[in-house]
Amino acid sequence: MSNKYETLLERFLSYVKVDTQSDEKSESTPSTKKQFDLAEILEKELKDMGLKNVEVDEFCYVYATLPSNMDNNKQTIGLISHLDTAPAVSGKNVNPIVNKNYQGGDIVLPGDKTVVIKEDEELKKHIGEDIITSDGTTLLGGDDKAGVSEIMEAVKYLIEHPEIKRPEIRIAFTPDEEIGRGTVKFNKEKFGAKVAYTIDGGADGEIEDENFNADSMIIKIKGINVHPGYAKGKMVNSIKIAGDFLANLPKDMSPETTDKKEGYIHPVEVSGNEEETTIFFIIRDFVEEGLKQKEDMLEELVKKSVEKFPGAAYTVEVKESYRNMKKILDQNPEVVNLAIKAIENSGISPIRTPIRGGTDGAKLTFEGIPTPNLFTGGHNFHSKREWISYQSMEKAVDVIINLVKLWAEKNNG
Repeated sequence: MSNKYETLLERFLSYVKVDTQSDEKSESTPSTKKQFDLAEILEKELKDMGLKNVEVDEFCYVYATLPSNMDNNKQTIGLISHLDTAPAVSGKNVNPIVNKNYQGGDIVLPGDKTVVIKEDEELKKHIGEDIITSDGTTLLGGDDKAGVSEIMEAVKYLIEHPEIKRPEIRIAFTPDEEIGRGTVKFNKEKFGAKVAYTIDGGADGEIEDENFNADSMIIKIKGINVHPGYAKGKMVNSIKIAGDFLANLPKDMSPETTDKKEGYIHPVEVSGNEEETTIFFIIRDFVEEGLKQKEDMLEELVKKSVEKFPGAAYTVEVKESYRNMKKILDQNPEVVNLAIKAIENSGISPIRTPIRGGTDGAKLTFEGIPTPNLFTGGHNFHSKREWISYQSMEKAVDVIINLVKLWAEKNNG
């Protein structure tokens, strides 16, 4: 393990131990108060490093400025990562393990030996490297504490190497990205940067300038409840209608049967009783027309199921989540092109890939701050099988530093 970035590993291992799991059922911002625990740690560290305008606001957004060391600062750039971890798998009492000098094969996690990271093609690329995992009882939290760590380490390195010219850099760490609310209270005016990068991607070299269009869809099926002892010819059980509806969903349009640029429909929660059952869907597609087609199809399917049960009814509510940032980024090509060059200058082959998901950057791009997404080096996000190579994290820091250099050159142009 190299000492190129001497506090990177220690920083990451300490951050992942802070429980910052968000909660999609909460309506507050942040959705969980414990996200402040990491925000306040970062606030102190940023102040100790000497950054300016450091603050944690009432909504748990961390802002800071690394001033330019150039005579002419034409362009402020932003670096963004998120504080929270995914709600689906526990982020409490994370016990990170560094598997030094990985020599191939499956990795059995000691806290729960039934949790095994299989040696797949991605893991094989990192033989000889130091693979960081959880102990198998929680997720690791590299999404996105790896990104947070990489930004913090890059800032530290830039401060310690003033010979590296840099534009003004604005930093933001956001809450609630995992529940789609990372920019709800984001203060664009306070942030100030006109272009930015989220450090929240996956494998080495990835740059993502395209993402899903995303909606949520809430379907409520209304039945008729009667005492079961006297229900003959009267009860209309909404749970059974929901079961009929779900059984008729197309099998080739699920997350587990789609990849690359294929969209999907995904029921994520079902709740209810005989009287009413609510089904919560997320809908994804890379083109908006595909999104609308999937929503129309779902409504047609639920209508057909309800019609089989006289007296039943249904309602449908669609909410926009985020949209594909590509059409905006295509109007600002230098933002992506400089990132590609920064990756190349780090000795890595760029992988321009669409995100089968979304980031804070997707929303910020539509709000006037073009923000593509760069890799952290992480894999198997939101899972107990999550892992990241320490050497990949070093590469991500390299890319951030090279990106800063390129923007400094552009400022001098």
